[in-house]
Amino acid sequence: MLNIVLFGPPGAGKGTQSERIIEKYGLKHLSTGDIFRANIKGETELGKLAKSYMDKGQLVPDEVTIKMLQSEFKKAENPKGFIFDGFPRTNAQAEALDNFLSSEGTSIKVMLALDVAEEELRERLKKRAEVSGRVDDANPEVIQNRINVYKAETLPVKEYYLKQDKFIEIDGIGTVDEITNRLFTAIDKL
Repeated sequence: MLNIVLFGPPGAGKGTQSERIIEKYGLKHLSTGDIFRANIKGETELGKLAKSYMDKGQLVPDEVTIKMLQSEFKKAENPKGFIFDGFPRTNAQAEALDNFLSSEGTSIKVMLALDVAEEELRERLKKRAEVSGRVDDANPEVIQNRINVYKAETLPVKEYYLKQDKFIEIDGIGTVDEITNRLFTAIDKL
């Protein structure tokens, strides 16, 4: 089973690139952001809880995120693999994911990390807010807080996968097609 963690700061292009990887390799997409937004739109209890954290640019607590992800994982029928988009964001989540996948007889094959400079991230998020209407991308303070949280809490996950020799950094600057080709090349070498 091909299980990939697609990693990068807010605005790096994870959503766009994951769609292309899914199409080419037939993977099931597990995006915590999409799952949270669906729950928020549906006004579920989980959605209300997630929204209270997301509105401040904070991470949703591990236990809520992990249970939700496990549920989505188990819904998939005969998957070729999964692409984890926006998860894990902490070392504790990475360990919990490894333990869960091990209990399911599989593991993470690789973490692909999109590397994008901070100024470029701010520009991309502003544009995304204009196009998609995502209010969390429109507020410069929330954007900066999300980048700061990524640096402080999420970036250390890189070390977790480096130690397992499962980390590959991908240049996230260029056209969408150029970045896609870099990702495909890295996956095809696995």
